[in-house]
Amino acid sequence: MQEYSNLNLVEHPLLQRDLTILRDKDTDQNLFRIALRRVSSILAFEISKGFKVDTFEIETPLETTTGYKLAQEIVLVPVLRAGLSMVNAFLEIIPEAKVGHIGIQRNEVTLEPIDYYYKTPKNIDRAKVILLDPMLATGGSGAAALNFLKNRGAVECIFACLVASPQGIRKIESVHPDVKVYAAALDRTLNDKGYILPGLGDAGDRTFGTL
Repeated sequence: MQEYSNLNLVEHPLLQRDLTILRDKDTDQNLFRIALRRVSSILAFEISKGFKVDTFEIETPLETTTGYKLAQEIVLVPVLRAGLSMVNAFLEIIPEAKVGHIGIQRNEVTLEPIDYYYKTPKNIDRAKVILLDPMLATGGSGAAALNFLKNRGAVECIFACLVASPQGIRKIESVHPDVKVYAAALDRTLNDKGYILPGLGDAGDRTFGTL
């Protein structure tokens, strides 16, 4: 497999099992959502390994000991609408995180991203920002979303996805070399419509039942 300097490919037996469920065209909507949630939880655990903590004293029922809290504010930013499917799993692992939203849709002819909504918490310049989108295909929407975040002050960004294509990884690496991508799978390529192969179809449609 080709090495990419910005890619953190998360490897885990349970990810392999759940990605198989997600890829199967016969998986129903409910099971798809459940598997996607489990994969997102594992990604959240993996990403959070790099978080720094501050220490402070707490009282147990028996004595004083050292407690820990996250040293940096965390902001989750799902790309609407498919990214919403990852938010709850991340919040279960990082309940103190705040949530923003970016609405970007892809022009199906030019494959270029078009923005239609943006809202994030204040002071994202001091936060670790995690962009959530199940699929990193051409990388156009992801790169555009990262541009929006950086233009509004974000400094430290991470991109979390389920499945990435080599083209998408190279796009983020080229435009945003400081952004690390965490993915559960790196697939083979894109088809002529910009969909990932072998992929798992449209994650948003399969999650929300809009096929």
